[in-house]
Amino acid sequence: MLKNALLIATVVALGVTAVAQQSPAKLFDGNSWWDHVKFLADDKLEGRETGSEGLRTAESYVVNQLTRAGLQPAGVNGFYQPVKFVSREIVEKDSSAALVSAGKEQPLVLGDDAYFITRVDLAPEEISAPLVFVGYGLQIPEMNYDDVAGLDLKGKVVVYLGGSTADTPTALSAHYQTMGERWRPLRQAGVIGVIAIPNPASMDIPWSRMSLNRAHPSMDLVGDEFNETAGLKTSLIFNPAQAEKLFVGSGHTFAEIAELGKDRKPLPRFPLSVSLKCRAAVKSTSVESANVIAKLPGSDPVLKNEYVVLSAHVDHIGIGAPINGDRIYNGAMDNGSGVAALLDIAASWKANQPHPRRSILFVFVTAEEKGLLGSKYFAAHPTVPAKSMIADVNIDMFLPIVPLKVLKVQGLAESDLGDRARESAQAFGVRVQADPQPLRNAFIRSDQYNFIRHGIPAVKLDVGFDPGSPDEQIFKEWLTVRYHAPSDDLAQPVDRATAATYEDIVRQLLVYIADTEARPQWKPNSFFRRYATTSN
Repeated sequence: MLKNALLIATVVALGVTAVAQQSPAKLFDGNSWWDHVKFLADDKLEGRETGSEGLRTAESYVVNQLTRAGLQPAGVNGFYQPVKFVSREIVEKDSSAALVSAGKEQPLVLGDDAYFITRVDLAPEEISAPLVFVGYGLQIPEMNYDDVAGLDLKGKVVVYLGGSTADTPTALSAHYQTMGERWRPLRQAGVIGVIAIPNPASMDIPWSRMSLNRAHPSMDLVGDEFNETAGLKTSLIFNPAQAEKLFVGSGHTFAEIAELGKDRKPLPRFPLSVSLKCRAAVKSTSVESANVIAKLPGSDPVLKNEYVVLSAHVDHIGIGAPINGDRIYNGAMDNGSGVAALLDIAASWKANQPHPRRSILFVFVTAEEKGLLGSKYFAAHPTVPAKSMIADVNIDMFLPIVPLKVLKVQGLAESDLGDRARESAQAFGVRVQADPQPLRNAFIRSDQYNFIRHGIPAVKLDVGFDPGSPDEQIFKEWLTVRYHAPSDDLAQPVDRATAATYEDIVRQLLVYIADTEARPQWKPNSFFRRYATTSN
């Protein structure tokens, strides 16, 4: 009897231990997180535009908080890593675009019909070229898919619909829709320009807001090593509501194309009966900004020389066209929320508390809104040995606007970081899901992607929702009304309890990665595994 009692007691004790391991202590309450957000999204910072005084103020605040938390500087100049940019701004009054058919010009209204993309270095001369519709405009060798093959595209401007076919895996689809990957086969085919039509089924925000800030400066990194669109002479984005103008006389309609694209079905490819005539006047200036990098030293004599990266972007859009009389695009959730989470997590290791075995590198990047440029520069020119970075966990607009029941993990199936993220979430009673909206291409739209391109396994964690649930509608309304709008401000409702649990999960994930003997590994069937090989 005594032996049985002891056995039962042992089993109970083991059970309690297991529960304790699965339910780590909650360290955050959401209040200090919100205090950071309130500073970063205050009107005084004027939306933290890259290169602006407001962004410099935000970064100074970040450095001050990191110093108070006892972290070590890990930049080039203390905490800072300077980054140089070229800024380009369309001079719309001196620019024009028209469709030409049978010698007759049909002027396009810039803003209503289309607008120029100044993220690329547009040619100053007038461009006149035939148009060809190339479906999704993609070449995906792994899927034996090629929208370019068999078409005469030399000297042409191509028109494509955003998206990809449904049988293309999400991460693969997103990768080949990046600007550089899409342009490579088009350039080889002799294309001189592109016109992109957003897929109406996957537009985050309406055209009216997309075009509102079309004259806002775009940026690119200084240096030929970063020029992914050499040879691209003109680039426009076309309003889906006006896209029938492109298809007149072609034997096809845009309504037909959009219906196919909604379900991610294969698209036809054919010459259009109209040509493009355009001229873009662009004003260029030099801009300098900085990444901010800090280190929490690891406790293991050997593993402390390896780094788990926790990243977030500090910048936002700045001052733009007014919406309801407000011109300050505060960026409270995009991405004051992520920066605040990094600061909270950085301060969570007290002076007398043991650090994780590996070091944790806190990387606050600039110019994410300009095309992931700050992280692109850091990944190419890291301030620690490149091979020492073993993983990146990225936080960008994690949206604590509903109770946290499910965590969305971008990159869930690509590396064993997805498995560790699942364990971390389950320890706090939260389910995990992959991206339920693959058409949005979120996997390539934030800074984790640049770490991936350099062979570093990465994940991005977001508050998720069950498809068809009321929460899904809340997220949809947020994107329509607040995403890249002045209403992403301090007046919006947020769930601090969600933010707190999210921070607990992220911190737990960092500890799992930092304390596990083995480095994170790509899954054998992951497309991105190739970068681990090419980077070594």
